[in-house]
Amino acid sequence: MLSAQEWGVVALSAKVSGVAILGVLPLAFALAWALARGRFRGRVLLDALVHLPLVLPPVVIGWMLLVAFAPAGPMGAWLWRLFGVTLLFRWTGAALAAAIMALPLMVRAIRLSLEAVDPRLEQAARALGAGPWATFWRVTLPLCAPGIVAGAVLGFARSLGEFGATITFVSNIPGETQTLPLAIYAALQVPGSDATVWRLAGVAVLLSVLALVASELLARRQGGKGAHVL
Repeated sequence: MLSAQEWGVVALSAKVSGVAILGVLPLAFALAWALARGRFRGRVLLDALVHLPLVLPPVVIGWMLLVAFAPAGPMGAWLWRLFGVTLLFRWTGAALAAAIMALPLMVRAIRLSLEAVDPRLEQAARALGAGPWATFWRVTLPLCAPGIVAGAVLGFARSLGEFGATITFVSNIPGETQTLPLAIYAALQVPGSDATVWRLAGVAVLLSVLALVASELLARRQGGKGAHVL
């Protein structure tokens, strides 16, 4: 059984990951659409920038966020001046770090789903009188919905495991920024905390497996509806 403190870590991790994915999903879809359907100069560069968090050390991403969102940083000073808020050493900063690290996986899943949509179905809808928005909502979106769901759930699982960027940007503050990976790391530094590590690691594995299974089941369920969108 988890202690009250450990349940708090799990709840905070779920909140951080959930906010991260909900916040970044529209951006992930827009980027996936641009990369899948767009024809413009700089497309290769945009693709490289989107996938940069996959190859950069997470600590570098955290350092960049620290520079940008510190009180004297360009984004940090702007947020404080206009809204009186800061992301530094706050759970919202942890959500931002998790969102950036999850973004490439989400974009890739959604992009592959968009590229798999048969353009003849969209052309048929347009030939039957549907406008661009109607075609998008009634044909394109239902057909690529499995990729959107899979990308969101995969991003959620990735957010649960985020460590390097988070600890660099918002530190490891119990009750505020200490998510599952950070709590496991902290427990590893304390002699005799093997049981805590096992419990938290078990929760992390369980949540990740559930997220991946849910992604597969939802993708199959929604994929079966794709043939009935017209």
